[in-house]
This record gives sequence, structure tokens and C-alpha cells, in this order.
Amino acid sequence: MNILALLKARFQPVLESMTSDVAPLLEMIRPAGDPKFGDYQANFAMGLAKKVGKNPRELAAEIVAATNLEDLCEPPEVAGPGFINLKLRDDWLQTQLSAAQADPRVGVEKAAEPKTYIVDYSSPNVAKPMHVGHIRSTVIGDSLCRTLKFLGHNAISDNHLGDWGTQFGMIIYGYKHFVDQEAYKSAPVPELSRIYRVVRGLMDYFDAKNALPKLIEKLAERTAEYETAKNAPEASDKAEAKKQKKEVGRLQSQIKELNEELEATNEKIAKTDDSPQLAKLAAEHANISTAVLQETAKLHAGDEENLALWKEFLPFCEDEIKRVYERLNVTFDHQLGESFYHDRLAAVVEDFEKRGLAKESEGATCVFLEGFKAPMIIRKRDGAFLYSTTDLATIAYRMETWKPDAILYVVDFRQGDHFDKLFAATRLWGYTDIELKHVSFGTVMGDDGKPFKTRSGDTVGLEGLLDEAVARAYKIVQDASAAGGDAVEESQQKGVAETVGIAALKYGDLSQNRESDYKFSYDKMLALNGNTSTYMQYAYARVQSIFRKGEVDIDALRTSGAKIVLAHPAERQLALAILRFSEALDDVLVDYRPNYLTNYLFDQLAKSYSGFFENCPVLKAETEEQKNSRLLLCDLTARVIQQGLGLLGIQTVEKM
Repeated sequence: MNILALLKARFQPVLESMTSDVAPLLEMIRPAGDPKFGDYQANFAMGLAKKVGKNPRELAAEIVAATNLEDLCEPPEVAGPGFINLKLRDDWLQTQLSAAQADPRVGVEKAAEPKTYIVDYSSPNVAKPMHVGHIRSTVIGDSLCRTLKFLGHNAISDNHLGDWGTQFGMIIYGYKHFVDQEAYKSAPVPELSRIYRVVRGLMDYFDAKNALPKLIEKLAERTAEYETAKNAPEASDKAEAKKQKKEVGRLQSQIKELNEELEATNEKIAKTDDSPQLAKLAAEHANISTAVLQETAKLHAGDEENLALWKEFLPFCEDEIKRVYERLNVTFDHQLGESFYHDRLAAVVEDFEKRGLAKESEGATCVFLEGFKAPMIIRKRDGAFLYSTTDLATIAYRMETWKPDAILYVVDFRQGDHFDKLFAATRLWGYTDIELKHVSFGTVMGDDGKPFKTRSGDTVGLEGLLDEAVARAYKIVQDASAAGGDAVEESQQKGVAETVGIAALKYGDLSQNRESDYKFSYDKMLALNGNTSTYMQYAYARVQSIFRKGEVDIDALRTSGAKIVLAHPAERQLALAILRFSEALDDVLVDYRPNYLTNYLFDQLAKSYSGFFENCPVLKAETEEQKNSRLLLCDLTARVIQQGLGLLGIQTVEKM
């Protein structure tokens, strides 16, 4: 049962009799911020009163009198200038809890009008190891897919693998020039990763050398501008003086950024110049960047040798990422990589040209879009296609194959401009009756406030991240077991640690506002208090511990006819939190934000359960009826925690 949806349905006909635009008014029905004002508040009377020319308090009273709420709420209270305070009836709450208790979905109804969603997420380049940057797309997309499916929608997950781009040209070039055949035969993936890093390092070296003179020139220009601005006479006008000061600060900030970029560029150059082996390779492969593009072009043109190498390498690379996905408990309905669409790209360009939607500009085929300064290029002057061409072909295929109502792209914020253009071009192409959404997210940061890197400055590998989280979780489980109590058996500790450690990483990411950057911290993620998966898993395990300690057959109790009775305020608060699960899931889908679910699990459910646990003895309850009622409340709490964590892709454990 979705209480908020039910309240809106009760008020809707009354409001429709007063105005045609009821949707914004219904959105003003929300859970009460303070329990002293009831459980929910309807704050629409003030705005509506202006439209209909009535006194807000009188209008609120009129609406309350006309709305059928008797079976659901205590008599509503009109407060202040026209707030409507609503308190749910205890007997109604108890009835809903009984229904949830008997329902495998704990009272969450499926969507009345299910839609078809394509969720495009993770999408690694398979020719190189997955890294920390993939964690956000993977877990956010997986959680959204799970939630959509649970709510009854047809959600189709598609991992749009990077299996055809320049990275394979890099590996092919590296294989031809740098491979250690013995290492490749015994362990192909580590050797392919090594030669990729060699090629990437050499390309970065030459890119850095090419960029260095321009960086030095730009820094000199900004420094001169800063000196001029700093030494300029202060304006007599206050606004102008403030503007001068702001300009000095802006130039200072730019100089700092340029110095940091210059330092990083020099480090890249020194890394090769200071190594005799790398310096020798750089001298022998001075044209490596051009050569890599040539190898990529040969692959795309169907060159027999390069195509054979690609077919040889791809299964190894796919097995590598499959292993990581298995540890993350992430699966996909489809994995259609860029290579799948290669034969469709020419037809996309031809169709745009035939419809007059694209034209030539400086030898390239471009789509000029209203509101954008630069066009979207769909074929370069040398005939090569781009990511934008592949993305358009992908949309066309998805529309033909699945006819979705929405396509969600879970991709980091830096691709925002690309998706703005892609969506505009898609609508220009004629696909107007579909929701296209870039579900963007921020960056995982280190303690230094910069993107999370290893001490050597390399991107942190995702599998190494998982290993470290599991190792730390193992220490926590060992320490807890050594302390006694409801300990985890030694034979099970490693399995529990794997579940707890990986859950910590996933929940730590999902609990963030997806658009924000966040600072990575194992200690915070694995903390036994606060908004962490470890705390939520512990709350679930604590309930199971109560059942074990009391030798409770919970399956038998569920079907025994025992009733939940809300006699204590803490019991009522917990009951309300349990029944708000459905509302939290609806909130997740408003703008595709899983942190609304983590907020609910911690701020509402776990905190309410903690208050209940402190104030309401369960096994030592005063009567058998009270004990059974409280056991059933514990059971419902655990089931909602388990279901909620499951929608985040997180498993529970019976002991911690």
C-alpha cells in the first residue's frame, strides 16, 4: 500500500471540482516534517485559495469536509493559515501491516501502467581492466534496473561495451611490437593489459611533449594578465573594485590549475625520459599515435589479420569483466557492444542526408542543431564514423527491437554535452515520443580532493578495490567473532566478508547524491554506525539473532493468526516507516536517484527500528500476545531491509 498515493487519490476528486490543474496541488501532500503535526500534511489550500478567491483556512476546512478520509485518518486538523494535518488511524495501520505480513512484496504494489525502459549502464572498454570510474555507472544502473523491475516495469539492461574502438587498435599495435608470447600463452589478460599500458604510456608521452610548449605559453600569458590586474589602480566605484578583485582571484585560480597541469605533464615526460627502456621505446615508436589509428582503421575495414586478432582477444577481455560483474552480483539482459552496430553506421548517415538533416562542412558530415554552437559530426572527412553515429544507430535498433518508452543512460557528467546533442539529433530524426535521460553522476575523489588514484598516479583498478574492501571486512568479522556473542563460524567468515565488503562499496556509492562528487573512504563505508550497508546488514542480522535466541519459528508465527498491535509510540513509528517503503521506491524513480532508497532505509526504517528496540522489549515482552506482535514487527522490518538492500544489489547476512 502506498499511503501517499492513496491520500492523493482521496483528495483528487474534490480538488478537480475546484480547479483543472490539480497535479501541482497533489504534490503538496507530503509526509509531515514533525510528528507533532501528524503523519502527513496537505499544504495546497493557501495557493488554491488565491485562485478561487476564498479564505485559505475556510477553504481547507471545506476540502476536508468533502474528502472521504474517515476510514483512513483521525479527524483532520486545519492549522495556521490553512495547513491540513493528517494522522492515520491505528486500526488502519494495523490492517495494512497484516496485509504486508502476508504479502511476499511486503505491501508494495506493481505499477498500474507498466512501461518499457532500456537502462544503458557500465559500458566499459573491454580491452582494458575495469577501474574505480566504472563503479558508479555499474551500481547506479543495476539498482535502477532492479527497482524498475520490482515495480512491474519491463526494464531491459544493456551493457553497451566498448569493443571496437581505438583501444583495440592500441592492443593490436602493442601485440605486434611488445608482446611476451610466453606470458600471453600462460595468462593472456594480464599480458594484454601490460601491452595496453605500454602503448598508452607512449601515447601519453608524445601527447605531453606536444602539449608542453602551449601550456608554458598559456601560463606565461595568464601570469602577465595577473600581474597587470594585481597592480592596476583600485577603482573608486565599489562595484567596479569588487569586479577587479574577482578578476584577480579568477586569474590566480587559473594559474594554479595551469601549474598543476604543467607539473603533471612534466611528470609524464620524465617518467619516460628517465627510464632507459621507455626512452628507447619512445625513440623507436615516435609515430605510435598515428600507427594506432591506422591499426584501428584496418580493423574497421575488415583487415584479415587485425580482425583475427580482435576475435582472439575479445573472449579473454569479456571473461575478465564477467568475473568482476559476478563479484558485484551484476547481470545484464544484453551486452551489445559497439561492434554490433558497425554495419549499421553508413545507413544512419545516409538516412540523415536523405532527409536533409545533415550536410557537409569542411569535408565532414554534420548535423546542425538548434541551440548548439558546434554541430554533431556523424562522419569525419576521412570517412570514419564517431561515437555519435554509433549511439544513433543504437537508438534506432532499440526502437525497432524493443519499442521503449524511455532510454536511460547512466554515464558520468562529463558526457553531458554529447548526450544533449544526441537527444536533440534523435528528436530531429523523428523519435519524439520517448523519454531520453542522461542519468549523470559525479567523480569518486581521493583524500586530496582529486579523482581517486593510486600512489603512483594510476587509475585504481576495480578488482583491487573490491579485494581491499573484502580484506577490511574480513578483519571486522574476525574481530566481532572474537568478541563472542552471536559469532560467525570460522568456516563462514570469508563468505560473510565478501558479502559485507562489496556491499559497503556499493552502498557507499549509492547513498550519495548521484550528481555530487564524493570522497572515497573504506573506514566510512564499513562503519558499524551511520548510513552504511554494514549498519543496515547488522540491523537485519540483529533481527535474525532475536529469532535464534528466542527459538522463534518465524514462518509458523506468520501464519499463526497472531496480530500486530500498536500500543507504544515507538511501535507506531516503526509501523509507519515500514509502510512508507513504497513511497521511497516511487521517489527513486522521479529522477532516478537510488540515494532516496538508502535515505529511507537508514533515516526512516533503521532509526525507527532502533527506537523500537530500545523502548519495546521483544523476547521479554509483558504478554505472549505483545511478544508475538513485536516479533512480527521485527520480521517485517527485516524483510523490508532485505528487499530494499536487494534493490540496491546488496545481499544480507544472517550473522555478522
